[in-house]
Amino acid sequence: MSERFYRLGCDIGGTFTDFVLLNDRTGEIKINKCLTTPSDPSDAVEQGIRQLEEANPDFVRDLDEVIHGTTLVINSIIERKGAKTGLITTKGFRDVLELGREIRYAPYDIFAEFPEPLIPRRFRLEVDERVRSDGTVIKPLDRAEARDVVRRLIDMGVESVAVCLLNSFEYPSHELIIKEIIEDEAPDIPVSISYEVLPQIREYERTSTTVTNAYVKPLTGRYLSKLSGRLVTIGFKGKLFIMLSSGGITSVETAAEFPVRIIESGPTAAVISGQYYGKLFDISEMFCFDMGGTTAKSCLIQKGVAGVVPTFEVGRVQRFMKGSGLTIQVPVVDLMEIGAGGGSIAKVSKMGTLQVGPESSGADPGPICYGRGGTEPGITDADLLLGYLDEDYFLGGDMKLDREAARRGIEEKIARPLGVSLIQAIWGIHDLINETMAGAAKTHIAEKGGNPKIV
Repeated sequence: MSERFYRLGCDIGGTFTDFVLLNDRTGEIKINKCLTTPSDPSDAVEQGIRQLEEANPDFVRDLDEVIHGTTLVINSIIERKGAKTGLITTKGFRDVLELGREIRYAPYDIFAEFPEPLIPRRFRLEVDERVRSDGTVIKPLDRAEARDVVRRLIDMGVESVAVCLLNSFEYPSHELIIKEIIEDEAPDIPVSISYEVLPQIREYERTSTTVTNAYVKPLTGRYLSKLSGRLVTIGFKGKLFIMLSSGGITSVETAAEFPVRIIESGPTAAVISGQYYGKLFDISEMFCFDMGGTTAKSCLIQKGVAGVVPTFEVGRVQRFMKGSGLTIQVPVVDLMEIGAGGGSIAKVSKMGTLQVGPESSGADPGPICYGRGGTEPGITDADLLLGYLDEDYFLGGDMKLDREAARRGIEEKIARPLGVSLIQAIWGIHDLINETMAGAAKTHIAEKGGNPKIV
């Protein structure tokens, strides 16, 4: 049994990084919060731990484990800030990401929207190979052709590559050969092959999931590597675990290789916490809601349990309707997430209407009122002017907010272009984001068979 008696929970969000320190001997809990450092998220982790050490000297040497959750992965997908990714697929399957499933989520809506694929068509290349559903090879892979395709992607400047060939879950040799070629031609480019990410039937789901894994793999790999190194540097000798979207935990190595499994790791930890407190207070029906700096998450707990589903969607574009998002097939706690948070940017759309989100100013530069160089008004600026936030006690008093800068920003960027008063613009931002989050929450509750009016 370990002699170390501290445990640390750490969540890296798009705007803030949060800490909870538990002393297993005394039951004492300490919390801390600091701004996320987007260029290197591990900076914020070290900063937060150093601040905790001021009240708990040398606690790191007695730290048994760190359990880490993050929304950086999901935020990079929603905001489309992942790696420049290429896809290699079987001849004739280049457009599977657009085609998806034949069933339309709104068959009578001629204006129904679908999300843009994470990989533009020009970065999706084919190889002339074919395998039957039973694994029988119809046309072998031409190594020379495969190498040529790989080189073309490298010349295009891709930062990550996804490989998804027809029926590779039955016959993975062709994918493994392509992976070997990529590692030979460009050893620094991360590779995600569907046989390793999701070796299951259904081409669209397998391709979409593998592409998502490749899209976030460089970002996730870099920050987990730096995080592990930073913890070792400050004297941590315990175990580091990463929260899975399903509610379990995994190693840093597995999370870095399959980041698609930790897409909802931060929100999932919050849902599990809500489920725990529901049981503690004998509340079996609960609605959990979390508005962060970049995204808002909601989950319905029924009969004391948060459901886990095998497939979920990210970034729904059509009134939060099921079927209008990016499909990802990994076990995940059943929740809904949208691009609405404290850092969500407000702007006037091309149609001359007010639009809020999904883009976020994050922690750097952040909203205008942070005084860190931000020029786009957002939710935090509006909430400050409405009196919901204390300009002198933000982040526990460690950060002062600039009320006048927020006022100027909304006046110049929103009120004047729309031809409305300042107070109308402020309330417009506030009301629109609330309606957006409420609409998403109602949709999620209704999909689970609940009644939004009584939950």
